[in-house]
Amino acid sequence: MVLGKVKNFFVSYECLNDSNVPVFASGDSVSGRVIVEVTGEIRVKSLNIHAKGLAKVRWTESRNAGSNTAYTQNFTEEVEYLNHRDVLIGHDRDYDSCDEGFTVLHSGRHEFPFSLELPQTPLATSFEGKHGSVRYWVKAELHRPWLLPMKTKKEFTVFEHIDINTPLLLSPQAGTKDKTLCCWFCTSGPVSLSAKIERKGYTPGESIQIFAEIENCSSRVVVPKAAIYQTQTFFAKGKVKEIKQLVANLRGDPLPPGKSETWDGKMLKIPPISPSILDCSIIHVEYSLMVYVDIPRAVNLTLNLPLVIGTIPLHSFGSRTSSVSSQCSMAMSWLGLPERPEAPPSYSEIVTNEEQQNNLELPAVRDEIEGPLYAYIHEFRFQPPPLYSEVDPHPEQGCGSMDRRPDTCPSR
Repeated sequence: MVLGKVKNFFVSYECLNDSNVPVFASGDSVSGRVIVEVTGEIRVKSLNIHAKGLAKVRWTESRNAGSNTAYTQNFTEEVEYLNHRDVLIGHDRDYDSCDEGFTVLHSGRHEFPFSLELPQTPLATSFEGKHGSVRYWVKAELHRPWLLPMKTKKEFTVFEHIDINTPLLLSPQAGTKDKTLCCWFCTSGPVSLSAKIERKGYTPGESIQIFAEIENCSSRVVVPKAAIYQTQTFFAKGKVKEIKQLVANLRGDPLPPGKSETWDGKMLKIPPISPSILDCSIIHVEYSLMVYVDIPRAVNLTLNLPLVIGTIPLHSFGSRTSSVSSQCSMAMSWLGLPERPEAPPSYSEIVTNEEQQNNLELPAVRDEIEGPLYAYIHEFRFQPPPLYSEVDPHPEQGCGSMDRRPDTCPSR
């Protein structure tokens, strides 16, 4: 018998989504096939698979141990989330004819199905960082007599779902800060910043509406800005390594001295990014919205609002009622404007002309209630109400109106 060769050897997944990308979550079943294409005939001792999920952290630091002496210290840590093995060809499986304990694969394409269950416990979301990663894969090994084993590996993605439709992630985030600028013995007026967003949880592709007020009472031209930052935190051997990366940003118009500016829902779109990782013991991925005022020759005035990037978006039934109403109420509160009520219906919409003429006739019981009281009742019966006006004709004296913040500082 002429020994053949292995032409192709790879792992293929049965995807659960339309995009044909292998994405799974805790508790899902991961199914696929190991495909072996051969020319001629080959003898196989065993075909095994090993599914693994691993979070791994690694970085190095240089240390000094005295004069002219230095060494490098490694910091590593691992957390295992999945470890599954299975035998697809071997003594406990029959495939074609067996000769002396080996399985013979004839020329052609051979597919060997496999299936495994991901743990029900929370898993870390797949992630690639500078000093660590979270990876899941299936590795297949083909063992043949008198030859080195052939190996192939293919990764799959795991998302630990984060539902942003929870009270904690739907709660608004806000903050206020001010800063007084000094230059030697001269002190200028303060720069103040107030910012608010409608919720804490978002998903990639959404836009964050930023409501902010910036007041520049200093003598310098300042620039309001906003940015989304991703913070990667790695833990190993009691040490912590942190990496901060810019995700998206926007820039406002320069603000001259003595002026103020209002952001009435300025939009900042979230690009495709990894969800937050909060439950892994050695890797954290967190996000924040930084609203700040860029001040020349001084430390910036900064507000940090925490964000959570989830995988389950805002429910459609709540987007109209909660999102739109919250946007309107936030805009009204920031601008200092009351929510204007609707005008009442007109008199002609309530009482028709025919009804009015019919009821002008005196009732038969007039004699029983004759007197000043009846005259008063009849005089005002079915009379139109006074015209509606949003201006109080009798304003209270001594009460000041709540106007918007002036366009200039109080001190100027």
